[in-house]
Amino acid sequence: MPVNITMPQLSPTMTEGTLAKWLKQEGDEVKAGDVIAEIETDKATMEVEAVDEGRLGRIVVPAGTENVAVNTVIAVLLGEGEDAGAAAKATPQAAPKPEAQSKPEAQPKAEAAPARPATAPVQEAPALAAPAQAGGRVVASPLARRMAERAGVNLQGLQGSGPNGRIVKADIEAALAAGGARPAAQQAAAAPSQAKAAPLAASAPAAVPVGGYEDLPLSTMRKVIARRLVESKQSVPHFYLTIDCAIDALLKLRADLNARSDAYKLTVNDFVIRAVALALRKVPDANASWNETSIRRYRTVDVSVAVALDGGLITPVVRDADRKGLAEISREVKELAERAKAGKLAPEEYTGGGFSVSNLGMYGIRQFDAIINPPQAGILAVGAGEQRPVVKDGALAIATVMSCTLSCDHRVVDGALGATLLKAFKGFVEDPLTMLL
Repeated sequence: MPVNITMPQLSPTMTEGTLAKWLKQEGDEVKAGDVIAEIETDKATMEVEAVDEGRLGRIVVPAGTENVAVNTVIAVLLGEGEDAGAAAKATPQAAPKPEAQSKPEAQPKAEAAPARPATAPVQEAPALAAPAQAGGRVVASPLARRMAERAGVNLQGLQGSGPNGRIVKADIEAALAAGGARPAAQQAAAAPSQAKAAPLAASAPAAVPVGGYEDLPLSTMRKVIARRLVESKQSVPHFYLTIDCAIDALLKLRADLNARSDAYKLTVNDFVIRAVALALRKVPDANASWNETSIRRYRTVDVSVAVALDGGLITPVVRDADRKGLAEISREVKELAERAKAGKLAPEEYTGGGFSVSNLGMYGIRQFDAIINPPQAGILAVGAGEQRPVVKDGALAIATVMSCTLSCDHRVVDGALGATLLKAFKGFVEDPLTMLL
């Protein structure tokens, strides 16, 4: 009997992915364990292995297809003696998860519109059809309703693309992108002025740069980054605490340790990760996250480290960072960063961290405020170490100072707790020998 191969869920947060490449073609023999395809998730490109053996009878989802929902049939595997006709009969689409229905199947792909000249006239937004009704009520998914409420979108003006005209996530996103849906009060207030200005708008030039523009397609990673960070800023009550750390002693110790061996090359960031981990162990109440019905305090200190990628970023996790020495942290961070840039991280290597570190000091950034990565309750933004005038023992002196800003989720970390954590961090950084104990 033919076996359906479905889009796997390669990480806990994955709901859809891009089928980047087929490594087997129709008619190829497949053994259990063979790598048959590459899937691009929001975090990395991962290989998919066959769990059964047989012959690849039919590829249902072509390479390069985006937004393929988890559990959707992507190919059919034939057993011994089965022909391609059996594969054609065995390609039912698995029921997607509720919000995976946001992109209707078998819909013709719209042709890309030609680029507008710099003086293209403003076009009126197309009229929106009335939404599906059920007993006088707008039919919309719970997620679509939440998104509409947050963005101020009037559901009465939308046509749903889900089953039976149901309004789903994609319809809200499309309305926001087109600017075609606003709260009812705003629509009513704007209607008279729009009617008067219509003749003028029809002949007015669009506000497009003289040199034109280029629309770059959104990668799966960029879409997820955008969604998660918007949700973080909208739902997490951020506040910020900044502290200055003198790092001359740290720089001297780093130079001394690097001169002792060629087996490692410590960076300032390695010391920062170690100091953060030790501070979290010393102030365990800050090693926690908001869990709606409780505050979840972690028993291990797992530090996520922001790594910049082409078109995005990822946060691989250093597990038990408080129990690892500087050399081990340095080696692990380098290995994780290399695999992250190659798109080869496993899901367990970039999920489950309890606190994050983001360092832009190497770019010369003096100080910045980072956005919290939910469900974590804190992230430390690390600036560049630079020489600044300071007062020591009542006299003016020069010191190498590094500004660090802690972003806190006020539901978990109050001001005094955040200040206590930063004080502990500063103590380890300014007396770096304590990190070697």
